[in-house]
Amino acid sequence: MALPSLAVSSSTGQLTGQGLDGCYRDGRRVLARCEVRAAGGEPLVVQGQLLATDRARFTGVVRRTGERGPDPEIRMERLRFADGTERITFYSSATRPVRLPVEIHLGTDLADLGAVAVGLPGPELRAAVHGSGLRWSGRGAHAVVTVSPAPQDALASAGLLRWELDLPPGGRRTLELQPRLEYDAGGPQAPTGRVGRVTVPGPRTGSTGPRARSERPPRSWSAARLECDDHRADALMAGSLDDLHGLLVRDPALPADVFVAGGFPWRCGLAPAEALWAARMLLPLGTRLAACTLRTLARTQQATPGADFGRIPGSLRDAGPHAPPGCTGIEATLLFPVVLAEARRWGLPDQETERLLPAAERCLQWLRTATDPRGGGRGGYLPDPAPDGPYRCETQAHAHRAAVLGADLLDACGSPGAAALRDWAAELRARFRTDFWLEDRTGGRPAALLTGDGRPVPHLGAGAAHLLDTGLSGGGTFAPGLLDAPQTDRLARLLRGPAMDTGWGLRGLGAKEGGYNPFGHRSGAVRVHETAVAVAGLAVAGHEAAAGALAKGFLDAAESFGHRLPEMFAGEQRTANAVPVPHPAACRPAAVAAAGAVHILVALAGLRPDVPARTVAVRPLGNAPLGAMQLTGLTLAEQPFAVRISRLGMGMVEEAADGLQLGS
Repeated sequence: MALPSLAVSSSTGQLTGQGLDGCYRDGRRVLARCEVRAAGGEPLVVQGQLLATDRARFTGVVRRTGERGPDPEIRMERLRFADGTERITFYSSATRPVRLPVEIHLGTDLADLGAVAVGLPGPELRAAVHGSGLRWSGRGAHAVVTVSPAPQDALASAGLLRWELDLPPGGRRTLELQPRLEYDAGGPQAPTGRVGRVTVPGPRTGSTGPRARSERPPRSWSAARLECDDHRADALMAGSLDDLHGLLVRDPALPADVFVAGGFPWRCGLAPAEALWAARMLLPLGTRLAACTLRTLARTQQATPGADFGRIPGSLRDAGPHAPPGCTGIEATLLFPVVLAEARRWGLPDQETERLLPAAERCLQWLRTATDPRGGGRGGYLPDPAPDGPYRCETQAHAHRAAVLGADLLDACGSPGAAALRDWAAELRARFRTDFWLEDRTGGRPAALLTGDGRPVPHLGAGAAHLLDTGLSGGGTFAPGLLDAPQTDRLARLLRGPAMDTGWGLRGLGAKEGGYNPFGHRSGAVRVHETAVAVAGLAVAGHEAAAGALAKGFLDAAESFGHRLPEMFAGEQRTANAVPVPHPAACRPAAVAAAGAVHILVALAGLRPDVPARTVAVRPLGNAPLGAMQLTGLTLAEQPFAVRISRLGMGMVEEAADGLQLGS
């Protein structure tokens, strides 16, 4: 993947036209079939390997009639890039010259990615010979494949190209395929659209463009590196950052701004809440991605006077069996001032903060309007979706964090309104600790939500972990949370209990709750993002043993997925010699999963910066759950930052900006 281009195949490398197989560009399938045959049969592929997010290699052997012995004399290597470019090389170990017949079967339907992903592709189009390859024409667009060297025979009706390759002893021959998408000049452009859960970006202006690899956005974070006693953590950090780079997308409105797409295959475009979560979790690697993402979303903010003024649009998403769908736009609106405030702590330049401040102020204005009892709000709680609710536990946590950090931001920038936000947040804390806390003989639990008439719904899920995420405040401290200390301790014990912790991560809904489904999106599956929030929150709250145990289980799960985590996996209990069960509808790569992995690994170091105050505190977990670790290539105050954590849980800053003082 290297958005807006991506390629999908099985580990054989053959594109069969079945399922999601194909090469895509701008959300359309440029090539659905690309099947290689040599010496009259399919090569036997012995290895398919993802070299990086944007390229893969497939190695196979070719058996010819009359060969003696078990050792093949011809091997094949297919190197494929995200834009569909392929280099197919045949190597000969024979002692005499070999003439090798090669065929490549090509085809496409030019279908939209969304339609393909939900099983509704179009019919295969008829090919025409075009230069040294083939061409297919569809609605407003054309797919073209050129091949070098040119084929000796081309059968357009069968989508077939043929060669007779002469391989000298010990020699090799290479075929290079280059697919591209062309648009009709002045004709209709493939629209940005949604099919089911799928979001695909529309094409760029112009009929054709350079190959995707030359259009890739620059990496929007520092080249961070982890060296840990547990080398699986190193691989997870590298793989996650590679996945995120493959998901980078330029904003069509202003190509200098980039953001991280939600994930493949369902959300290959802008998913506001997920883009902000990814930017927030990558702040230790620099503030550029956060600034770009905030600028992009500020351009989408509701500007028409009314109840929605200041809100960032977003789609509804499933919330499990006990609640109606929630609104991702509300989550994004509340995240906006939080990301800006925390980016400032990590060193976002003052001029950038001032540029984005008006949009953050509009988000905070929307929050106050939506929670005003005179406008329909109940008791100052924020309904999600607005205006009818229900009142979700995690939404109140997002709102409280936005108010507290937003107030700090307003004070720092000399803007009015901070005192009112702090008063509202204090009142919310007092009410929440009574209205949302359900006492029982075991010590109580937070309610999942309040219904519109104020009845609590007691189901426990991973969404409660957001109560532990209070947000980075000044002087190396974190903002106060909605729960008091005993309630926080009780929640920590609940999250670490077997009903919630699978041994690989937290279930979206506890195993003892009604409606639990280990494959449920929000009703039992392990969502990587929520487990990452829990690990960081438990560490900040002082529950280091719980945070470390979750982190180690998380790392075990990541290893089973080749250190490239999916968005979610089944919430089945871990047993001896078992591995996590993949979820069939999970995005992989997924922005919040990859960023969540980085978040967990950096959280173990306990970094607490306050660049405006020129301080940084390092408070790692004292139990050092992954052993000694060294993080280099981080960015703080726009300068390189490196920290080492010993096996005894002691932190030492090895590189930092001049004038930055180590806090307590």
